[in-house]
Amino acid sequence: MRHGDKIKNLSLKKAHRKALLNNLACQLITNKRIITTLAKARALRVFVEPLLTKTKKNENKEQIMHQHRVVYSYLNDKDAVKELFTVVGPKIAGRPGGYTRIIKLGTRVGDNAEEALIELVDFNEVYVKTQATPGAAKKTRRGSSRKKSGTTETAESKKNSGVKEEKSSASTKAKEESEDKDQ
Repeated sequence: MRHGDKIKNLSLKKAHRKALLNNLACQLITNKRIITTLAKARALRVFVEPLLTKTKKNENKEQIMHQHRVVYSYLNDKDAVKELFTVVGPKIAGRPGGYTRIIKLGTRVGDNAEEALIELVDFNEVYVKTQATPGAAKKTRRGSSRKKSGTTETAESKKNSGVKEEKSSASTKAKEESEDKDQ
């Protein structure tokens, strides 16, 4: 029985598992997203989220240096640590947790292993842009939306309505001129 055994061993010895998670974490930090198996992605999330939390402790210079050394002891890659503290750290500073997202991709062709994409949440431009648009109404699934009276028109609808008004005014002028000629 495996009571109290919370670590995901991935069927690897400790040294191999540590090296694997080091390399996956470094690649995740530098590339912001990687594709791996679902089991490795879940193990990587448990490994990397505490490291991301350590970038937020920046009260004084000594504490920052200490956190650099602690993270370097896990990653063993100077470039990844530098990227983590200069690029990733400031961007996740306001987030209280949940820095990574795992998206299932299906099974791999060769060995039928479940694949997953693991990414840093704040670095996904698709989701960030849709959430960052101010004033955008949230689309609900309930019934059809009713248009409010007095809503502002978009620039395109104003242009189109202006073109229609010009055409209608030109056609009315032509009709008036033809009536004047008939009389």
